[in-house]
Amino acid sequence: MILALESSCDETAVAIFNPAHGLVGEWVHSQIALHEAYGGVVPDLASREHLSHIGPLLQQALASVPAGTISKIAVTNGPGLAACLAMGLSAAKSLGLAWHVPVTGVNHLRAHAFSPFITLHAANPTTFDAEFTRLLPHLGLLVSGGNTALFSLDVPRRIRPLASTLDDAAGEALDKGAKLLGLGYPGGPQVEQLAATGNAAAFAFPKAVARRASLEFSFSGLKTSLRYQLEKMAPAEIERRRADLCASYQCAVFEALVRKSKLALEGGGYRSFGLSGGVANNMTLQGELTIMTKAQGVTFLRAQPQHTGDNAGMIAFAAWAERETGGVNEAGLALEIAPSLPLAVT
Repeated sequence: MILALESSCDETAVAIFNPAHGLVGEWVHSQIALHEAYGGVVPDLASREHLSHIGPLLQQALASVPAGTISKIAVTNGPGLAACLAMGLSAAKSLGLAWHVPVTGVNHLRAHAFSPFITLHAANPTTFDAEFTRLLPHLGLLVSGGNTALFSLDVPRRIRPLASTLDDAAGEALDKGAKLLGLGYPGGPQVEQLAATGNAAAFAFPKAVARRASLEFSFSGLKTSLRYQLEKMAPAEIERRRADLCASYQCAVFEALVRKSKLALEGGGYRSFGLSGGVANNMTLQGELTIMTKAQGVTFLRAQPQHTGDNAGMIAFAAWAERETGGVNEAGLALEIAPSLPLAVT
């Protein structure tokens, strides 16, 4: 079985994965309430929280399996906040030394890329490899607070980046928009909640795309457009029309994601499309991509809610799924953190 640790940002997470059956269990400590007062993650506070909670989470996890059954330790070694990554890596190395088991470094972004396939494995582990291959080539959309990327996944399980954002990530754009609108942290879910009762056509925000023929994304101009719109409105009007503002702003972000995904699908001969990352929880985005992929005739896979944010379940799964691809770092006790680790080498 594989024991996985995740501490790249503000979630301390532990998971145990059995390739023959699936995830044995997942344990998470969230820091959202701690960082809410600051409007974002404070690295020093985050690393202290990891230090306080990783031990108790490990105790809970290890109590669920017989002693001596862990054969590998997987840990996020990047990308992420350096001090936070170091906490998880130190714990992984300590356990590796104590138990004489190998330590594997997992790329957090690549783990997101594989996360939509976790439920496919859970449904029938014995046939997973064949089912997985049947869905390739695969187009993936990773949408989170720190990353927005389109990538392909082919038969050798090789990830090839196709496009990313030239500035803000989609989740970051939603959070920054929420802040401009006077909403709390994290902003994306609050924008979604208000947008559900608003009119998405009420404000004509620019669609957040780079060049029309390019797959690249760009969201900074959208944020600026929202700021200019709010400067023209009185506080009372902003309050009265906040739902419409949220709906229109969210619509502009999602139209870019759907349009670029459709453009990539049309030219790639893909059999499946995957949605991962924290923004994947947004029901509106899920609905729009469901319609788009159905029209394109491809299978739509999305990461389950517990595997969209920072979680150890996807770290454990990726360590197993990429065991023969070279996508994981087998440096063992020589493993180092890589705060700026890319999705894949182009």
